[in-house]
This record gives sequence, structure tokens and C-alpha cells, in this order.
Amino acid sequence: MAKSKTRGTTVADLLVAQIVEAGAKRIYGIVGDSLNPVVDAVRRAAKEGVDIEWVHVRHEEAAAFAAAAEAEVTGNLAVCAGSCGPGNLHLINGLYDANRSKVPVLAIASHIPSKQIGTSFFQETHPDRLFNECSVYSEMISSAKQAPRVINSAIHHAYGAPGVAVLTIPGDVADFDAPAAVSDVSTRPPKPRVIPADESLRELAEAIDEAKKVTIFAGVGVRGAHDDVIALADKIAAPIGHSLRGKEWIQYDNPFDVGMSGLLGYGSCYDATQEADLLILLGTDFPYDQFLPESVRTVQVDIDPKNLGRRTRLDLAVVGDVGETVRALLPMVKPARSRRFLDSMVKKHEKAMNGVVGAYSGGKKAESMTPIHPEYVADVLDQEAAEDAVFTVDTGMCNVWAARYISPNGKRRVIGSFLHGSMANAMPHAIGVAASQPGRQVVAMSGDGGLAMLLGELVTIKHYDLPVKIVLFDNATLGMVRLEMLVDGLPAFGTDSPVVDYAAVARAVGIPAVRVEDPKDLRKALRGALDRPGPALIDVVTDPHALSIPPTITAGQVRGFAAAMSKEVLGGGLGEVVSMARSNLRNVPRP
Repeated sequence: MAKSKTRGTTVADLLVAQIVEAGAKRIYGIVGDSLNPVVDAVRRAAKEGVDIEWVHVRHEEAAAFAAAAEAEVTGNLAVCAGSCGPGNLHLINGLYDANRSKVPVLAIASHIPSKQIGTSFFQETHPDRLFNECSVYSEMISSAKQAPRVINSAIHHAYGAPGVAVLTIPGDVADFDAPAAVSDVSTRPPKPRVIPADESLRELAEAIDEAKKVTIFAGVGVRGAHDDVIALADKIAAPIGHSLRGKEWIQYDNPFDVGMSGLLGYGSCYDATQEADLLILLGTDFPYDQFLPESVRTVQVDIDPKNLGRRTRLDLAVVGDVGETVRALLPMVKPARSRRFLDSMVKKHEKAMNGVVGAYSGGKKAESMTPIHPEYVADVLDQEAAEDAVFTVDTGMCNVWAARYISPNGKRRVIGSFLHGSMANAMPHAIGVAASQPGRQVVAMSGDGGLAMLLGELVTIKHYDLPVKIVLFDNATLGMVRLEMLVDGLPAFGTDSPVVDYAAVARAVGIPAVRVEDPKDLRKALRGALDRPGPALIDVVTDPHALSIPPTITAGQVRGFAAAMSKEVLGGGLGEVVSMARSNLRNVPRP
């Protein structure tokens, strides 16, 4: 089809119209030659009063992360875009994160001129192939006639999977005259009810009635089923543990909570899963099998059959929505004859919370310890933040502090790269939340390593005056990597960074910022940043020796840690070893 000579409705116009109809409000990206027709279509649509905006980020990776977070908090289609070659390649990391988190994101990957494809042209890549692994749909639009249905199909896949859909569009094709759009009445149909089979429910009820000690382990699949799961736990006297992604949906208003398992875990969750007669996995694809029991009878309830049995033993599989399953199950099970197991695990959890987790988070001692302990920072932030705040959390130690100290209440959200585990996600995630949730408090819990990696997004936050509050845990080291080395018996190497005054960097960009080195100044600094309009950064200098101690420590880890400490001493690092001992002695669980 010939390129349009006068400006009419182009493929780019059609694309913008269809994503707006599907619920998209903005496109995150960086302009570029092959993407220009799409960007211009956004400009013209916005000028005509269409509710669509172009958000200019400083790195396309941030565009994908921002779209992922917007889709997470709104449930609506979120869109990011990159120009041909290097531009859309930068989207990949954020798209992996979005796809693994199963949120509806559409990525527009513009391409070189269609007649040049296959000739090793300047900036030539093959986006329709490259994005296959991090998407549920990836297709190239090579003609105008093809465009309406392919765009619709991409949107349907993004919502239906849900996940990432990628549209590869050569720049010249985007500027072709568009045909009439196909009618679409099913862009986002209501979710179906997924009810388990009667046979599965009977078997599950029998398994519960036969067991003396039942533990529930809840994942993100319990979303929307909080009260039902609590009612079940009460009736069968089951302690409730959770994964990191399940925390915000089940921990609040939960008298049966025993904490979290896994590498970032705390409380008595690990013990509750190991000592049960029956373990019920509710809506979780928890990946760390070393924290799951090998000899305990295990039931798994999940809406996605692909998740069943791939992590641990599976004695009974139940395919169904967690809420539907639990509501149907409740009248079928008998009340527990004893609550001894539940009471013992709850008591053990309370002791752990007051000991290991509470070691540095409160009291006058915490207010006087320097360098500032990161646990104290997270605890004070939890107290000062709004009831409906959204926390975006960097991967690494920030994950630990958020998991242990940020209190869910049914209104707050905690968003991170919990499945992909990427660095530098907190700030771009916060951009997507703040852009799509005006008036809501957004707090990015960033590490200095993550902040430095996508430092340019401070400019984006200032550019749009987004009210993102960045609480920087600034320890000048890659803390989680340091810990990984130590437990493997290796001395820390290559993990330290130069001391940088990030508050000064933020102020240079135009963002109000303070640097906090005295714990007595922390609360006032946080309160001031949270109360002021617009963006703010609080650079908190934290103890680089503070480590996350997992809920259970193996003999191998102890040997590795001891070997690493010996190597540190032999390498002249006695002072480092002494400082680490002082920073973490109270945190080490006693046998």
C-alpha cells in the first residue's frame, strides 16, 4: 500500500485509538525516527482531547518498568515503546519483569523500513523474534490491512494471559493509510469463575479432617480471598505462612500469621511448614524448594494447572480459584479437635518477631546507633507512610527490609521485581504508579546500587513533577551480593561503591533532598519529605555491615560464613569482621 500523501488516519492513528479504547492512558518511551509516526499520532490525539499522554523517560528499560507498575496497580493495559534496534532492545529487561508478574502490558517495538528488513540495514534487529521469550504474544505488522486485527489480538493476549504483548511495526508501515478498524466488544471481558471439581474438594476435605497439624502457605493467588482463608484457618486451626508476593494480601488482620518463608523470610513459617502433617499451598508458585518440606503430605490449589507440582511434592492437586475453592470447602471440613499446633506456632512467631526482626527496629538504642541500621529506617518509614501508600522496592536488601517491616493493611501496595529479580526497578516502578495514581502517596525504597543504575530517571521525575518520595538506603555496597559471597565461603569482592552524596545529585536535578547520617534526624526528614508536594529524596546513610539473616541457617552456610570471615582476617580485614559482628550479632538466630 502506498504511503499517505496527506495526513489522514494512519496505522499509527489506528494503534493509538485502539489502545485508548482498551484502557491505556499513556505511553512510556523515548522518541526516535522509526517511532515518530506513533509519537506524532499521540500528539495529535491528545490535541484533539483524547485521554492519552506520551511520557518521556530517560531509558527504555525504565519505560517498561513504569508500564509494568501502572498495569499492576490499575489492572488496565499499560504501554511502552522503543525505536528500532537499540531503542526497543532496552525494553527487554522491564518486559521480562512485567511478563513474569503477569500484568497487561503492550510494547510497541518500532522497526527499520520494511523494504530493508533482511539486508543487515543500520540498526537492524528482529524484534518479533527477540521478544518471544518475554511475552505472551509477539507479531510484526507488515501491512495496513493486517493492522486492526493484529492490534486487537495483541490487546486480547495482554489482558487474557495476562502478560506482555509486543507489536513490531516498521516506521513506514506505521505511516500507511489505515483501513477501518474491526469491531471489538470483547477487549476486556469479565473474568470467569474457576470452580474446582467436586471430587477434588471431597479429597481435600478428607485430607484436612485426617490431619492433626495443618499449615496453610499463601501466595499472591489469595488476593481477594483474605476473609475466606482466615475463616478456613480458624476452623481447622491452621497457622498461615506466606510468600513475599502473598504478604500484602493475607498478613493483615490475621491472628494466625506465622510470617514468611524463603531467603527473605522471618518468623515461624519455616517451622510450621516442616512440622505439619498436611501442607496446603494456596495460590503460590513459590520457587525455593529448599524451604519446602520433602516428607509432609502436600496439597496445591492453583488456578493455573501448569503450576501444580513443579516445585515440590504433590499429593493432591486442586485446579481452581483460591476464593472459590475455600468458600466451597468451608462447610465440608470438620472443626479442629485441637489448637495446640496453631498456638505453638503463633507463639514461636511472636518470639521471633520480638527477637530477630525487632532487634534494631525500635527503642532508644536504635535511635542512637550509627551508622543507621536499615531495619530502623524501614520501621520508621512504615510508621510515617500513608495508610494507602504504594511502596516500590529495589531488589536486594530493600526487599528484605520491606518484607519484614512494611505493614500491609488491605489498602497499601508493595511492588517489586519479585519474580525477575532485576536491580534498579524501584524508581521506574514508582514513575508508573505516580503517573497513574494522582493523589496517592508513592514511596520508592531504593538501594544506592539500584538508584545509580538508572540515575537518569531522577530527571523524568522532576520533568513531570511526579510526587515520588525516594527513600534511599545508602550503604555504598551491594549488600545482598555481599551476603551471597559470604555464605558461599568467599570474601566480599567487587561489591563496594564510592561514597556519593545522592542528596546533592537530586538537588542538582531540582528535586528537594536531604542526607541523613544521624538516626535522631530520620523521622523528621521522612515526615518532611512525605508531607511536601512533588518529588523528594531522603539519602539515609545506613550500615553497610547489616545483613539479612534467613529464617533457617544450614551447616554449610555456617561453614561458608566462617571460611569467608577467616579469609577476610587473613586478607587484613579484621576491622571489617569486627564491624560485621557488631552489626549483626543480635540478628543471628540461636539454635
